[in-house]
Amino acid sequence: MIGLNNISKKIGSRILFDEVSASFSQGNRYGLTGPNGAGKSTLLKIMMGVEEATSGEVALPKNVGFLKQNIDVFADQRILDVVLQGNEKLWSTMQERDALYDVEMTDAVGMRLGDLEEVIADLDGYSAESDAQILLTGMGIAEELHDLEMNSQPTDTQFKVLLCQALFGKPDALLLDEPTNHLDLDSISWLEQFLLNYPGILIVVSHDRHFLNTVTTHIADIDYDTIIIYPGNYDMMSETKSEIRGRHLQEIKNKEKKISQLKDFVSKFGAGTRASQVQSRVREIDRLQPQEMAKSNITRPYIRFQEPTTQTGHFVYKLKNLSKSFDGEQVIKNFSLEIMRGDKIAIIGNNGRGKSTLIRMIAGVLKPDSGEVIEGHNLVANYFPQEHKDAIDKSINTTLFDWLKAKKPDTYDQDVRGVLGKLLFPGDDVFKSVPVLSGGETARMLLAWLMLVNQNTLILDEPNNHLDLESVSALGWGFNDYKGTIICAAHDRDLIDCYANKIIAFEDNGLHVFEGNLEEYLASRKK
Repeated sequence: MIGLNNISKKIGSRILFDEVSASFSQGNRYGLTGPNGAGKSTLLKIMMGVEEATSGEVALPKNVGFLKQNIDVFADQRILDVVLQGNEKLWSTMQERDALYDVEMTDAVGMRLGDLEEVIADLDGYSAESDAQILLTGMGIAEELHDLEMNSQPTDTQFKVLLCQALFGKPDALLLDEPTNHLDLDSISWLEQFLLNYPGILIVVSHDRHFLNTVTTHIADIDYDTIIIYPGNYDMMSETKSEIRGRHLQEIKNKEKKISQLKDFVSKFGAGTRASQVQSRVREIDRLQPQEMAKSNITRPYIRFQEPTTQTGHFVYKLKNLSKSFDGEQVIKNFSLEIMRGDKIAIIGNNGRGKSTLIRMIAGVLKPDSGEVIEGHNLVANYFPQEHKDAIDKSINTTLFDWLKAKKPDTYDQDVRGVLGKLLFPGDDVFKSVPVLSGGETARMLLAWLMLVNQNTLILDEPNNHLDLESVSALGWGFNDYKGTIICAAHDRDLIDCYANKIIAFEDNGLHVFEGNLEEYLASRKK
């Protein structure tokens, strides 16, 4: 069991947790939810002792797997060794054993080696490398890469290795912070199956609603200044929470109606001969006074893009024989496609296959080696890059309000503030400096830009990165409601389900175009 006993955490003047107590039981899989800034990652760090609580205690099982984020620490290490470090006792024992084999053999050294070999055997150390290879292969990291150094691989692969490290060694508990962030659809499916068969305690933070609904048996929701544990997955929690709040609101309304009736009686007979009845009503009024309803910290942005004032022609883009290579490796070869007005395209596939490359060529920020991208008539397109800095480098010394105002100088100030308010930047938050914005705030700033201006085509590369669950849901509704054309690379299945009517899939044997939604594509792939 994992136990939190009166955990409090204060950062500056802000209180994240105030004497929170909760327990997480063996065999259950908990989704830790709450809006950006609620303290989800902080709580996981407190559990692991990486960060100190202001007060309180944490009880943990002996062996806990924790998804680290510090890939730089492992830069020069062999990929397989990084995974083996997930079992700290086994790793340190193996390191000591290997070091002793390099010194002069004495009776004492021989005795120590015997003890170490016994410990390694007890920890299944002789199958450790094969177990680590199974994890890496399942995560889509080919066997020929296992002996290479971490820094030889792209960032998303390195994060996959750290995820394998957390899963390695049969931990009693797993604490995973956004494990799907750098995973493609196949890797996410593999991880889901692994976690469904995992017998220990799982606590996972994720903005992927489909993943949470598939994996979790309980939701630990950070809200109302505490943690409330609900049985069931994320959708069940949302429904239960809404029902509870609805009942509470109805109770308040009923009490207010009753109080109004009692006050009418007191007002009518207060000066008469029915003093005892009046006093009884006054006491009843005091008893019925509703307590102030606790304020939820969950807020959902409102994301709607303007209806295009200018329509494109019948086709938006013609892609003719596009090819692109990097360092001698061909990523895209002779790809042709007509993107039609009203298409809402999801670009999917394993990481490193070329999704961002295709998106960037369509957006005109990357030139193909051969072939061409032909723009349709009256095209007005805007591009949301995966790396946010690619869109905001020139605004490094400006405020959020001024950055957005510069995108549409002729708009009224109140319209700029209105859009920012819909994206959860109230009051003076609109004057935050752009460089200090968090990842989630920067993503919402870019979405505010796309809401403020008018375009007939949206080109987006992983726009859901850094957004919380409520924001991703709002983005999906915005996509579904949009009257223009969408070309979007994404891994989030719920988001794709909201809008996509065409799929461009990077598969093992090349690029494929599928007319239909994601469910239909996945069904056809199974066949």
